[in-house]
Amino acid sequence: MENGSAGGSLPSPQDSPFGCPICLDTLKDPVTIPCGHNFCLGCLGAHRHRPGAGAGGGQGAPRCPLCQEPFPADLQLRKNHTLCELLQLRQPPPRARSPMAPPAPPEEEAPGPSEPGGAPQRQEPEAAQEDGVLCDVCPEGERATAAQSCLVCLASFCPPHLQPHLRSPAFQGHRLVPPLRRIEDSLCKLHLRPLESFCRTDQTCICQLCQGQEHRSHEVVAVEVEREHKEAQRPKILSCVENQLDELGVTVAQTRKTVELIKEFQTLKIAAEEKSSLCPSFQKELSFTKSSQAVCAVKELLVTACKNQWDQLLGKGYEESGFHGMQEAVAEPQPSDKSNNPACLETRDYFLKFAFIIDLDSDTADKFLQMFGTKGAKRVLTPIGYPESPTRFINCEQVLGENLMNRGNYYWEVEIIDGWVSIGVIAEGFNPRESYDRGRLGRNEKSCCLQWNGQNYVAWFGGFESVIQQPFFHTIGVYLEYSEKALTFYGVRDTKMTCLQQLKVARFKKGQFDPFQNKINHQFPSLFAYNLKPAFFLESVDAHMQIGPLKKDCVSVLKRR
Repeated sequence: MENGSAGGSLPSPQDSPFGCPICLDTLKDPVTIPCGHNFCLGCLGAHRHRPGAGAGGGQGAPRCPLCQEPFPADLQLRKNHTLCELLQLRQPPPRARSPMAPPAPPEEEAPGPSEPGGAPQRQEPEAAQEDGVLCDVCPEGERATAAQSCLVCLASFCPPHLQPHLRSPAFQGHRLVPPLRRIEDSLCKLHLRPLESFCRTDQTCICQLCQGQEHRSHEVVAVEVEREHKEAQRPKILSCVENQLDELGVTVAQTRKTVELIKEFQTLKIAAEEKSSLCPSFQKELSFTKSSQAVCAVKELLVTACKNQWDQLLGKGYEESGFHGMQEAVAEPQPSDKSNNPACLETRDYFLKFAFIIDLDSDTADKFLQMFGTKGAKRVLTPIGYPESPTRFINCEQVLGENLMNRGNYYWEVEIIDGWVSIGVIAEGFNPRESYDRGRLGRNEKSCCLQWNGQNYVAWFGGFESVIQQPFFHTIGVYLEYSEKALTFYGVRDTKMTCLQQLKVARFKKGQFDPFQNKINHQFPSLFAYNLKPAFFLESVDAHMQIGPLKKDCVSVLKRR
C-alpha cells in the first residue's frame, strides 16, 4: 500500500506536528513564537493584527492561539529554517500521472459550491455576502460560509477552521454563537467583553465586569433566561399595545371634535366682532391654560379657607393665612425653575460674561488618560508612565482642572467628542486614592456631575442619580453660581441654551417626592463650603473630551485663581 511506504503521503495536518493550528494545513513558511508553537507566517501575521487578538478580546499584547501565552506585538516573524528543511525532507515526491489517466479538468470546470463533489463549499465574496457570513481564516477569494462566530477571537469560522475550538482545551473558555456579521455589536462598549447577562433594573445587556461594578446591587439574569421571559410576555405586551392603540384612537377622535368646536367658536368670535354694537366684545387672546391654573388656585384657596374655618369652630384658633395672599393665589402663575423647564430665557452671550478659562492639571490625570496639551483628554488602553504625584487619581479615569472656584459666577463649556464622559465639580483636597465606587464623580458628597452614558444624560450626587430625557448635545455648558449654591448644566447648540439639569435646593410639589432632590436639599449646600475645581471622568474605553473654546471678545477672559 502506498501509505505503508517510506515515501508515503503525510498524515492529516490536524494530527501532524507539522500542521498549522490556524489554517489546519501543512505549515507554509513556518515561524516559531516564544511559547514554542509553530504557525504559518501568513496565518500568524493575520491573527495578531485582527481585532480581539489580545487578552480577553481586548487590544493588548497578542496571544498564542493555542496556549494564550502573550508575545510582543512588535515581534519580528522570521522563518524557522530548520523546520523548513524538515518539511522538505518529509514531503513525498510528486507521482507521475499514468498515461491512461484522464486529463485533469480545467479550473473553470471544477465542481461548484452546490455540486456534491465540491468540498468544502467555497464562495466568492460577492455571492457569499448575500448567502451568509464568511470565514475569516479562509484565503481571500475562496472564503467558505462560516458555521459559528467566536466572541473571544472576534472572528467567524467555517467547519474545518472551527475544529480547534471544538477539540483543543486552549479554546474551552471561548464562547461560540451563530454567525454574526458585526461581532463587535455583541460586546460591551465599556469593557469589550461578551454581553452574557441582562440587568432587569436598567433593562440593558451587560458583561461580567459591568455586573460587578455598576450593576452590583441590581437584578441580573442570564441573557437566555431573559429571552425566554420576554418571549413568554410577548402576548401580554401585544395585548397592552392594542389597548393603547384603541385608547389613542378614541383620543384622536375627541381631539378632532375639539378642533371642530374651536373652529365654530372662532366663527362666532368673528361674527361678534362684526356686530360689536349688539354683542359684547370678546377678548382677543384666550389662554385656557392660564384659566385652568387660576381655577386650581382658587380651589386650593377655598379648601384652605374651609379648613381654617373648621379649625376655628373646633377651638383651634383662626389662621389668617388662608385669606392672606389671595391676590397672589389668583394671580398669574410664576414660571417654574430651570430644572423643570428645559427652555432657557438667556442666550449664550449672557453666560459668556462669566466665562472661565480652564486648564487641565496633568498631575491629577489617571495613567489611562492621554493628555492633549491643557485642553483635551482621551482614554487609552495602554498605561502612560506619568511621574508620581500625590494628587493623581489611581482607581478612576479622572482628571481635574487646575483652577479654583470660591466666589462669584463661573461658566465654561466642554465638547464630548466620543464615548461616555462625565462633567462636574469636586471639592479641593478630595482623596484621589479613593476606591472606584467612592472615587467616581457624583458617587460621594464632595462631587457632582452630569454623565452622558451613550443613551441619555444622568445627574449624579452623593450616589443618587436622576435620568434626564434630552437629546444629545456635543457641547455642554456648565454654570456655577457660588453665592446661590447652584450648578446648572446646559446643552449648547449655536446660540441657544437648553437647560438639562439644575442642582439647587428646591421645595417639593404637593404629593411628590424625589430621592435625588431630597439628597440635594440635605447635603448639596455643604459642597460650597470648599474651594471647587472642574472635574472630568472618561468612563468608556473610547471616551474623548475637549475643553470648548469660548469667544475671545467675552467680558471675563482672564483666569481666576
